[in-house]
Amino acid sequence: MSIQRVLTGITTSGTPHLGNYVGSVRPSVRMSLRSGVQSFYFLADYHALIKVGDPARVQRSTLEIAATWLACGLDPDKVTFYRQSDIPEIPELTWLLTCVTGKGLLNRAHAYKASVDKNTATGTEPDHGVTAGLFMYPVLMAADILMFNAHQVPVGRDQIQHIEMARDIAASFNHLYGEHFTLPEAVIEEHVATLPGLDGRKMSKSYDNTIALFAPKDQLRRLIMGILTDSRAPGEPKSTEGSALFQLYQAFASTEETAALAKAYAEGIAWGEAKQLLFEHLEREIAPMRAVYDELIQNPAQIEKILKAGAEKARCVATPFTAGLRHAVGLRALDSSRSGGPVAQNAKTAVPSFKQYRERDGQFYFKLLDAQGELLLQSQGFSNPRDAAQSIARLRRDGMAALDTLVEQLTTRADTARVQAALEQLAASQEATGSA
Repeated sequence: MSIQRVLTGITTSGTPHLGNYVGSVRPSVRMSLRSGVQSFYFLADYHALIKVGDPARVQRSTLEIAATWLACGLDPDKVTFYRQSDIPEIPELTWLLTCVTGKGLLNRAHAYKASVDKNTATGTEPDHGVTAGLFMYPVLMAADILMFNAHQVPVGRDQIQHIEMARDIAASFNHLYGEHFTLPEAVIEEHVATLPGLDGRKMSKSYDNTIALFAPKDQLRRLIMGILTDSRAPGEPKSTEGSALFQLYQAFASTEETAALAKAYAEGIAWGEAKQLLFEHLEREIAPMRAVYDELIQNPAQIEKILKAGAEKARCVATPFTAGLRHAVGLRALDSSRSGGPVAQNAKTAVPSFKQYRERDGQFYFKLLDAQGELLLQSQGFSNPRDAAQSIARLRRDGMAALDTLVEQLTTRADTARVQAALEQLAASQEATGSA
């Protein structure tokens, strides 16, 4: 079974709330416990700088979010858990991706468009108050994801666009420089990806309508009792449609419990009784984690040690991968033989090439490109990278003699003469350089 890489992060701009837990933390921790999954979790403190100008708040939020992940069951020995700013390769990759990202793509980002629309509505210059950080946010997020070639990214529904943009940016880079990046997919829990806040709008720090995940028990109860409801009295049927209270309950209750509350709504349950049911469900799930969180928050040195160890693990992937990307775009040592040598007459003639890569379906593929980069052969998916590599090796070794035996593994094939010429050119190049 192929290994799936899963990555997610939370911006360190505030105290974690129920929306963060349901939309990101809980599904991500559950996924980390599955077999065949390699998980990456990070504290997005670079992202925080886009909207937070208070250094103390960024630091405090980093501590709180790290403690939250650990309290919710994240095992740093089984996953890669790190702070974004501890990985210097991420801002470097951001620049490499910036250079292949169209401004038109970034113009369509929801956050940027919202700022422009707000300014336009008030008669202000469209880009008033818009920083380059806000505008480039999708590129930094793409770098977070693509640095580790994540296959899946658990996000709230409002973040789907950023995953789609990361795919577009990765495809642009791959088109120019070869297959380096996996195209990621968003993973969403359909019913609870975006939670309503106290006022019925999306739960968000910007609306000041959040319910802190690890609020003390008494405070949690007060917040729940303050959730906005309509004026229908006890005994009057109530609609679950658009009910913030019902949506919050649904996020923590079983299917049977949710159905029972829907029935109680139809029968006219009192709002106070419904809120008490929600409080009890929340407290049952959160209380054990709150105890762990409170202990961790008092020991920041322990959390710092965990994050530093996670950064070392992350950089074992990021450092060599970035070195390969630097070479791909031409950031090479001038005396490197791989760059073709320092003088033009010694430069190597372009030759056909095989590219092996992994797609978002988790399968491994290969293709043969001619010297101009035009597709000649495209394989079907292999569940094991070794099988794809063995097919490439047979084509390199046996040329056209191997082609007929591999025909069922191919989905695209150019005319025979062009394929034969490419394979012969590859063989000649290998013989001239003494490569196997």
